[in-house]
Amino acid sequence: MLNQTAPIVWPGKPYPLGATWDGEGVNFAVFSEHAENIELCLFDESGRRQIHCVSMREQTDQVWHCYLPEARPGLLYGYRVYGPYEPAHGLRFNHHKLLLDPYAKQVQGDLKWSDSHFGYRIGHRLEDLSFDRRDNASGTLKGVVVDSSFTWGSDHPPRIPWHQSIIYEVHVKGFTIRHPDVPPRLRGTYAGLTTAPVIDYLKRLGITAVELMPVHCFVDDRQLVQRGLRNYWGYNTISFFAPEPRYSATGKLNEFKTMVKALHSAGIEVILDVVYNHTAEGNQLGPTLSFRGIDNPVYYRPSPGNPRFYMDYTGTGNTLNMRHPRVLQLIMDSLRYWVLEMHVDGFRFDLAATLARELHEVDRLGAFLDIIHQDPILSQVKLIAEPWDLGEGGYQVGKFPVGWAEWNDRYRDAVRSYWKGDGGQIGELAYRITGSSDLYARSGRRPYASINFVTAHDGFTLQDLVSYNQKHNEANGEDNRDGTDNNRSWNCGVEGPTDDPDVKALRSQQKRNLLATLLLSQGVPMLLAGDAIGHTQQGNNNAYCQDNEISWINWDEASADLELLAFARRVIALRKDHPVFRRRNFFQGRAIKGVGVKDILWLMPDGREMTDEEWGQEFARSLGVLLSEKLSGR
Repeated sequence: MLNQTAPIVWPGKPYPLGATWDGEGVNFAVFSEHAENIELCLFDESGRRQIHCVSMREQTDQVWHCYLPEARPGLLYGYRVYGPYEPAHGLRFNHHKLLLDPYAKQVQGDLKWSDSHFGYRIGHRLEDLSFDRRDNASGTLKGVVVDSSFTWGSDHPPRIPWHQSIIYEVHVKGFTIRHPDVPPRLRGTYAGLTTAPVIDYLKRLGITAVELMPVHCFVDDRQLVQRGLRNYWGYNTISFFAPEPRYSATGKLNEFKTMVKALHSAGIEVILDVVYNHTAEGNQLGPTLSFRGIDNPVYYRPSPGNPRFYMDYTGTGNTLNMRHPRVLQLIMDSLRYWVLEMHVDGFRFDLAATLARELHEVDRLGAFLDIIHQDPILSQVKLIAEPWDLGEGGYQVGKFPVGWAEWNDRYRDAVRSYWKGDGGQIGELAYRITGSSDLYARSGRRPYASINFVTAHDGFTLQDLVSYNQKHNEANGEDNRDGTDNNRSWNCGVEGPTDDPDVKALRSQQKRNLLATLLLSQGVPMLLAGDAIGHTQQGNNNAYCQDNEISWINWDEASADLELLAFARRVIALRKDHPVFRRRNFFQGRAIKGVGVKDILWLMPDGREMTDEEWGQEFARSLGVLLSEKLSGR
């Protein structure tokens, strides 16, 4: 910490970026290409009172830097960046706005929404004519200088092979906030995931990796807060290095590391769902919280014809500028930090097609994919793409390069449609349950390139998939207009909850059908947390803003489907016991020399092998398959 007198300031170094404690003092470094001056602002422990402001006079290769020999871990800080405010030219500097360091390793405080967070006067017709001089420091986020030391001991990554992986998609808060066996003070936190009941549940279920929904520090959208809601899912990142503080029981950075270490000890990998395609600052009318005020035309992609606006491939208002080397550096530094410093095992990239856009089109050879491919650290961890975005040509399922796995929504749609009873699905289903060779084989990828899922955070839960024909999103406050209408669901005869024993029995059978199909398909299965015990969101298929019992998993044994849980455990064990369900190579569909049998045989209901003509029959509703155990190691 610093005393009240003016701090001693040394020149410091331009690398590494961020605030770096070296055991004697702290080096501060921040990049801005177009800034005219940058001030480092220091705050008291509450974060409400600014105690010092230091002009960063040193600049090396467009990195502004200084060193404070008296600074210590725990110090709160932010930046004020000076430069022209000319939105028509893409420049949005406003030194009245305290800005969060893009490289902050820890963040303190809640964003208290007010008009002062905006660089322009809200209500004026043109932002560039209404420069806002109100100071937002008391109500915005601050970076925290951290001491990165941690005793990892013998921790090492489990490195579970792709073909042996079973992924479990988890929301940190929602998974444990209602768990009766987790101590109340730990519920909904990173520490909650390390408790014995939670670890035991995950191990007994048989999953090999947890995929955590966004844990990078994020912001609740103002319009949600005004409606009494929250950004529960967290796809609204403001810091790519700092763990989200609302999930911390202790307020200490080491809590996250302890969680990773505990899961590793249990043989479970940790995969992060990361959002590098956009930030929480939104469109041209959004707040100035960090990147926009540090160097707007560098961090974001302005519209070529009118730099006041942004290119928006994400539907959120802005797109990070992957064409700029410093933005690429930011993302790569962030990824390596989470692997090397936080010991995570991989990443699932939200709207990953956006990251591959060089100009306008998605480029399979984009700089981001090239850099990942050659990086000695990141090329060795699990990389999962959500292979689409909302821009033109953004649907890229099957088109990511070797080394990447992909969320396979064609698998989801085929399995849902088949068990719903739609006709003409058996050909599509056959491709999906055998690893989607039509999507991945041509490029030299393996069946485990396909991340198979029937449900995920976005959409119906498994229970709701068999209980609702229509979405019921009224609680979101958008008149049920949000969320997809293409759910491929079937309510089994009654919309929503019912006491009808026949409907309940049919729903139970359908859940088992869907789970068994998922877990016995080639590729990597991903289960949604709560599905194995019948979690319901009451028909809400877009619960992104429901930080409440709609989203939180109910562990009450009276409402949990314990028979389904036992079934899921048995099928996962079956998958693990028989390599034929997790092959490393695609089926050939022909007799293998030296073995004398086909590796896979497709059968009609009467036991006959299917003919080519029978594959396309619209009335076909059943499909039999015989797998050769002799060839299971291939």
